[in-house]
Formats: sequence, C-alpha cells, structure tokens
Amino acid sequence: MAERQGGTTELAADLRAAVRGEVSFDAAARALMTMDASNYRRVPLGVVAPRDGDDVAAALAVCRAHGVPVVPRGGGTSIAGQATGTGVVLDTTRHLRALLDLDPASRTARVQPGLVLDTLRSAAAPHGLTFGPDPSTHSRCTLGGMIGNNSCGAHSVAWGTTADQVRELDVLTYGGDALHLARGGWDQAPRALARTGLRTLVDDNLALLRTGFPGLPRRISGYALDALLPENGVDLARAFCGSEGTLGVVTEAVVGLVEAPRARALAVLGYADESAAAEAAPGILPYGPLTVEGMAADLVPERERGLLPRGAAWLFVETGGASAEEARARALEIVRGADADAVDCMVVTDAAGRRALWRVREDASGTATRMPDGSEAWPGWEDCAVPVARLGAYLRDFRALLAAHGLRGTPYGHFGDGCVHVRIDFDLLRREGVARFRAFSEELARLVAAHGGSLSGEHGDGQARAELLPTMYGPELVRLFERFKDCWDPAGGMNPGMLARPARLDENLRFAVLPAEPVRDVAFAYPHDGGDFSAAVRRCVGVAKCRTAEAGAGVMCPSFRATGEERHSTRGRARLLHEMLAGEVVEDGWRSAEVRDALDLCLSCKGCRSDCPVGVDMATYKAEFLHHHYAGRLRPAAHYALGRLPQWLRPASAVAALLNAGAQVRPLAALAKRAAGIAPERTLPRIAPRTFRQWARARPRTPASASAPVVTLWPDTFTNHLSPDVGVAAVRVLEAAGLRVRLPRAGLCCGLTYVSTGQLDRAREAMRRTLAAVPADAPLVVLEPSCAAALRGDLPELLGDDPRAAALAARVRTFAQVLEECAPHWTPPRVDRPVAGQTHCHQHAVLGDAAEARLRERAGLTGALSGGCCGLAGNFGFEKGHYEVSKACAEEQLLPAVRALPEGGEVLADGYSCRTQLGQLGNVRARHLAEVLAEALGEGRRGGASGGGAREGRGEA
Repeated sequence: MAERQGGTTELAADLRAAVRGEVSFDAAARALMTMDASNYRRVPLGVVAPRDGDDVAAALAVCRAHGVPVVPRGGGTSIAGQATGTGVVLDTTRHLRALLDLDPASRTARVQPGLVLDTLRSAAAPHGLTFGPDPSTHSRCTLGGMIGNNSCGAHSVAWGTTADQVRELDVLTYGGDALHLARGGWDQAPRALARTGLRTLVDDNLALLRTGFPGLPRRISGYALDALLPENGVDLARAFCGSEGTLGVVTEAVVGLVEAPRARALAVLGYADESAAAEAAPGILPYGPLTVEGMAADLVPERERGLLPRGAAWLFVETGGASAEEARARALEIVRGADADAVDCMVVTDAAGRRALWRVREDASGTATRMPDGSEAWPGWEDCAVPVARLGAYLRDFRALLAAHGLRGTPYGHFGDGCVHVRIDFDLLRREGVARFRAFSEELARLVAAHGGSLSGEHGDGQARAELLPTMYGPELVRLFERFKDCWDPAGGMNPGMLARPARLDENLRFAVLPAEPVRDVAFAYPHDGGDFSAAVRRCVGVAKCRTAEAGAGVMCPSFRATGEERHSTRGRARLLHEMLAGEVVEDGWRSAEVRDALDLCLSCKGCRSDCPVGVDMATYKAEFLHHHYAGRLRPAAHYALGRLPQWLRPASAVAALLNAGAQVRPLAALAKRAAGIAPERTLPRIAPRTFRQWARARPRTPASASAPVVTLWPDTFTNHLSPDVGVAAVRVLEAAGLRVRLPRAGLCCGLTYVSTGQLDRAREAMRRTLAAVPADAPLVVLEPSCAAALRGDLPELLGDDPRAAALAARVRTFAQVLEECAPHWTPPRVDRPVAGQTHCHQHAVLGDAAEARLRERAGLTGALSGGCCGLAGNFGFEKGHYEVSKACAEEQLLPAVRALPEGGEVLADGYSCRTQLGQLGNVRARHLAEVLAEALGEGRRGGASGGGAREGRGEA
C-alpha cells in the first residue's frame, strides 16, 4: 500500500482533528521510530499516541481514508523488524499503559497494550501471582508487543508462551471492525469475522492444518492457524497472538496469571562447551524446573566470570518451592542428577546472588552484539528453535554452517525449549556481506527445517525470516497464511511487508543509509570503535534497557524516567544520531536542531557507559555533537558561565566575600542568573573565601617518614574553590593513614566542565597542561568523582595520541581506592552510624565504588547508597529549563532515601553536585566520606580551611 503523494500535511491535519492524543509528523518523531532492535529501518510518515480505544479507531479511520498503512508499536524491542513501518506508527506506550483490573480469584488481569510487563508483575506479586512469560526485556517490553510476537522468555518450560496465557482480546481492524476474540467455537466468533470466509478457509483445509505445523513449544513462526481447529477449541485469541500487528490493533486484553513460587533457588551447571550443555538439557526437564537457560563463556564479561562455576558454558536452572528449603532441595536434586556430565555446579538461594546471575544472562542480548575482538555482530537469526532432544546435534551443524560461511556467533538461550539465540558477525555494511547474509539465511532455514524446527522460537518472523517461511511450512500453507491475513485485513493496511507477502530479508537494512566511509573527523578517539563515530552510534541495537522505569542499583537513563519520552532515552538519542548521519530524515548534520533538543535533557551522567549492555556512551556522543554543533557559532550563555567555571572561579576567589554578599541580594542574584543562563529556581553556590590551595600553602610542614608512600592529591576546581573542607579532611585522613601528600602546581584543570558543554578544544588545552604538570611517580588521588572520571576516561580519549594520557589515567585513584592500595593495614576510625546518599553516577559508570563500600563497612557506616542520579549533574541542573527534570531525578531515589534515614544517620555524597542538590532540594548537609572519617579522627572540624594541610609543589609536606 502506497501513501498518497503530497498528502502528508493533509493526513497530519486530519489526524489532529480526529485524535485526542499526540500527533507528531516532525523529523524527530519520525526518526525515533525508524528502527526497533533489529537490522531493519523503515521511515514512517508520522506517529500517533492514542489516548484510548476511541482514539485508535479514529486514527485507523483517517489512515484508511488516506490509504496509509498503520503499525502498532509497544516498547520497540522486536528483533525481526516488525515494529517498524512506512505509514503511521501507533505508539501505545504513552497513554495506553493501564492495568485496568487484576482479579486474584480468577487469576486474570485486564490490561492495555502499552502496559510494561514488570508493572503487571509488580501488581500481581502481592497476591502470590505473576505473568509467566518473561522475556529478558521484561522491564520495558509491553503486553501488546508480547501478544504481537507471542513472546516467551526464560520460564516457558514451566508457563509457556504469551499465547498460552491470553484469554480474551479486544481488537480493532484496519477496516473499522471492533472484535472480541476468545476461545469458544465458531458460534462465538465475531460476526465481522464470520462474513470474511475465515471459517471456510479452516474447514476446507483441516488436513493441512493438522499436519503442517511442527509440534514445538517454541513454534512462533507463521500464523497460528492450528488454533482454529475444532479439537483446539477454535481459539481466535490464540490465533491472533504472534500476528505481529498484521491483523489488527489490540486495545485491551485479558491475560492469565500463574502462581509464583514462594521461594526460588538457582542451580548453575558448568559444561565443557555449549553442545555439552545443550545435550544435558533434556535430562533436566523431568525434574520440573522453572527455567533451563544456556550460555557460553564468550558472553560473560571478564569481571563477572567469578560469579559462575568452572566451565566454558553453563545451564541456569531455576527451581521453585513453598519454602527456601524446598526450592534448594529441588536444585540440589538437579545438581546430583547432572553430576556426571557437568564440570562444576553451584546452587544460589539468596535473592541478591540470583539477581546478579540473572543480570549476566539477561544482558547477553546486548553483550552478544560484540565479538570477543570487539567486532560487531547482529541479529537476524536470533531465535531458531528445534526439538530439545535435537538441540545438541543442531548446534554442531549450526557451528559447521557458520564456519563454512566464514562467520562467527556465540549461541545462548532457552535450552530447555530448544531455542537458541545468537548474534552473528554479518557484514551488513557492504554489498558482498549482505549477499553472504542472504545465502547463509537460506541455508540455515533449510537446516532448521531439517531438524524439525521453527525459524522463530521467540521474536517472530518480521522481515528477517518471513520470506523463508515456505522452507519451513511449504508453499501451500504459506498461501493459507496470505488468505488468513486477507480475512482480517483485505485492504492490506496493517503492517504490510510482515508475515504475509513479506519484504525481502535483505531490504530496508538500517546500515544502508549510513555513510560509506568511517566518520573520523571527530574529537574523541573512540578506541573501541576504530575511531569511527558511525561505529560508535551503531552500538545501540535497540534492546532499550535505557527505557527501564526504575534504576535500581544502576543509573541509566534518568532523563527518560523523568519524562517517559523516547527522545530522552539513550536509545532515542542514538536513533537521532543515526538519522543525523543518514541525512534522510534529520537533514542538517551536526547543526541538527532535533538532535540538539534531544540531547539537551541528557544529564551526561555516563550511566549508559556501564549500564547499557553494549556500552553506548551518550555523554561522550553529546560532547562530540555539541563540539561540532557550536563550532564557529554563539553558544548558550550557560556554556560560557558554567562550562568555563574553572576560568571564572580563579579571579572570583579574590573577591569571594563581595560575590557571596551579592548572591544574597535577590535582584542582583536574579540578574546574574539570567545573564548566565542559570535556572531562576537555583541558589547560586557560595565561593570559599579561602581556597584549598591557599590553606595548603599556609600549612606548616608536617614531619613524615621518608619511607612513607607518596600520593599526589588533585585539587579539583570544586574542592579548591567551593568545598575546600573536603580537601582539608582528605589530607588529614591520608596522613593519618601514613601517606605523604603533595599537590601539583596551581592552575590545572581536568577539563570536565569543558567536556560536558562540548568545548573540546578548550578541554584538550587544559588536559595538556595537566599532563605536563602532574608528577608521574605516584598515584593521583581525585576527591571529586566527576573529575576522576574525566581524567580516567575523557582525557585518554581526547588525547589518544599522547602516551602520557593513558599513563596518567592509569594512576587515577579515588579517596577510598588509594587508602586500600597504599595503606592496606591502616584501620579507619569507627563511626558506627547508618548512612544514606548516592554513589556518584560518574563513579558508578567509570570508576566503580567497591573500595568505597569496603571502607564504609570497616568504619561502621552501615547501609547501602542508592542508585540513580542526583539530577544536578554538574552544569545540567543549574541550566535554565532543566530544573523540573533535575528535581524529578533527585526525587526518584536520592531524596526518599535521605528522608528515610534514621535520626543520627550520616548523609554521604562524595560529589559536589550531589551535595549541592541535597542542600538545595532537601535542606540536608551531605558530606564527603573523607570529612566523616576526619571528624571521627577528632580533627575533621579543626581549622577548616585555615590551618594544616598538604604542601604545594613537587615536594611533599
């Protein structure tokens, strides 16, 4: 179906007149919906976010009148391309996301299609219930998308697929019919369907429908026509599941819930390789496990190998029970049964340990996009399924086929159901690589069929596999699929090109529009992407972990959680950068207003650098974009005022008293904030009347053992000019631990504020001065986590051609890290106090906080710090227009955690931004860990910035 030429403006106007929800036809909205988590890209005309079923019906009517196709979309995590389209995308995640009813007695729930799976599971949990299917994207995939793909997940060996749990569906067709679908025979079928000839199609082809479908629990490919057989109860709702948006739009669904075990245990079994693990899987099924998941060592990051038993591949086998003892006993029974085949085994019962292991497995969908040598790997043959008894043999044949085509991939997946996930290092950038992709796909389809399998065992056919359905089903049954589609959608308006009369599997590849040559005219080195900005942007495969509604212990992506808008997610921003490079929808390149506006609410928290399974680093991409976007142009006022903060604070310190007094005069403060582009709601920070360096110069020499280890303390801008007490406290603690402390010479800067505002030329100048001035013979202790992260990460990537950069980055240590490494036998003072606060987002992402946690424990500071981001994030929270988002980020975890702190507890925040946010929004005085320990030594308050300290210069105190 082709849209009318020149009718887009009229289409948009008619939709806005008919629909109460948002209608967006701008370049940014279209760019955000060009891709899902697959290899494919299709550019829509526009996006509609309907508010209810009436809105869906109105949008369908307008599109029908204009002859424009419609694509329903949930979380956009589909891996076969079925969530992309050329017409109007119906975004169900913005408004159609309600849990309408949950009935514990009947174990059912009525849901809207945009409801996120984890929201349903959280609501069901207090009743001892859950929704059985649970894809690894459970924190962001929607029920509508799960119905469209007939999703499964890790627990399908116990609870089946989504189709097994769907009871009723309310559906609107492209032709305008409202259908209620359920099981119950043809007499209960909607009249609108009865007149389409659907029953005749089934009755005339009973023999083919009874023999043409393989008997697999994970048979997802094609339409589920066998659900309409009389012996299967003529289940129209089940037949609709897995139709990938090609038959109609779900507006409501009644789904079944299952009893959740009160306790769970996880047996992890190690094997020599994935074939050995696959061959062991059938023997585990008689024990009645909840899951039998398999993965190989190539998918486990080195830092997480220690969580697993010995082996090169593992089975994750979960068991349940009425008590922890029962669940553990079942897991131990499986371990004993597997003892002969397994290399090693372990049983984990505590919830935290099980969560850590499941995170390893769930992140495989992103981890698998990179081969061990860093080269790219892609979906396309992500989820074939074969009979579980044939899985070992299939994997050996699959490996041989990979080798024959010169390809690589590491299988993992739902071994208990014979379903294998794999990302393969297809070359989808060049014509010969695409030809190999097609040839391999055709041969693999024949191999899967030869093993009695299904081309899709979970994610659907989409564009990736639908063309090859005749290999699995034969041409006669595929023609029935086309007739089945026509019964529901005779005009062909629902998601054309999928399942029936599909597009070719090598069309619409999302890489085809990218520049043919690498994009190397960039400031950062992108060492993990071959120096190619295009390759860095390609890292985002769309699994959308950044769209998770709760950060938990992580950080990514605070702006999305604050706004709920795709353009403010890491994935959304990566999509816009992709389209910027493509130049088709976003046409202005580095000058793009669409990309600038989407990046405006990026906090540069760096959370995606660590939390994204594929290591998308949006803070770096944002800095790169701003560097090019404002080249030779006037910048926002905040870039000059806040981005060049180190430059202004040096002269400001000389008149600190005058400036601090002026900041208390409201008209003067308001004028200053307006001129500097600072949010009017913010209080201007107080400048220290005496800097940390001034205190250090005035301090008498402190005698120290000549054999004491020397450390260089970095006097960052924030510590030096805004919170010198932190530096004073750190010196006292470091010296108490037996270390000699020295400061590098004055005037140095890590470049952080320049980087965050994209002033990368200035950042490099500052960093080069640092390289020349910092002694190379000792650890560099950095008290401010954001400055430590800049020196550890940004500096070597901006000065990649200078060998000193990597050497300096390797010497960077946090306060706790240097104590642990250089004073391992020192015993910190006991504080014995509960704590609340937040691990700085940059520390979480770049440096890690394990040493800090150990130091707190040794000092008796009990309780964990929260995840997420404080929301101030350096200049972000101070900039005009960011206050509400900044506040929402703080209210997510940090402020509630501090409010819940018992009286007498300690609020910890090593970052200046975090302390400032707590002071301005929570009226709470937070302290650096160094200040708390110094106080416990009996010296923390003595003198402040007026006595004692480290010596400036190359020598030590």
